[in-house]
This record gives sequence, structure tokens and C-alpha cells, in this order.
Amino acid sequence: MGLIIDTSVFVRWERSGRKIDFSPWADHGEAAISVVTASELLVGVHRADSEARRERRSASVESVLAQIPIRDFTLEVARVHAELFATLTRSGQMIGAHDLMIAATARHDDCAVLTTNVAEFERVPDLQVIGLPA
Repeated sequence: MGLIIDTSVFVRWERSGRKIDFSPWADHGEAAISVVTASELLVGVHRADSEARRERRSASVESVLAQIPIRDFTLEVARVHAELFATLTRSGQMIGAHDLMIAATARHDDCAVLTTNVAEFERVPDLQVIGLPA
């Protein structure tokens, strides 16, 4: 088992000024991120509204990317993604495209997802979802 950290967790920590700490979820195994989360974090750097914020955010993101393992979107993950896409579409419960890729990565790797967006990820069958407390 392991733990895939959703982008929303990093956004909340940045806004709160709190230090990133995954120790409360250590019993789930190694914390990692999807390559999709890496991309979303990097987009956040480019969307910063000032040079000072861009520099702070870039340093923070690069630190995360250097310390936390990144899970790739492989052909095997794509197969899980396709199955989930079909299932969620049939049930009328589709989630956002990036969240679906993150969920597929977690399902493929038998990981739980740590997120602030519980309602979205809970639609995914057989996915353990952990909400980040406020």
C-alpha cells in the first residue's frame, strides 16, 4: 500500500503556511505523487501573480519534486484509467480529467489518495480516499 498525494493538499499547505508533513499517514506506506500532480504544481508556478510569489512557489515545488517519489502515467495506468472512465461515464459520476488520472495511478499502485477534494475522489470505485483535515 502507499499514499498518493493530490495537488489540493499542497495548495492548502501553501496557503496556510504550514510545513508539509505526511507523518500522520505513515501507516499507509510511502507517500508519492502522480506525474499529473507534478504538472499541476508546475502550472501553479507559472500562474503566480508576482515575481516574488513565483520564486517562492518555484522553490517550494522544486523541493517537493526532489523529495517525493513521482509515479508515471504508464500504459498499465492508462488501462485502469480507461476502465474508470467508462465506469464513471456509465454511472453519470465522471470526475475531472486530472483527478481521474491521479485516481487511476492510485488504483493501479494500490494506494490511498490524500486530498481536500473527498467528494470528487469518492466517486471512484474501490479507491481509498483520505480527507485532509482543515
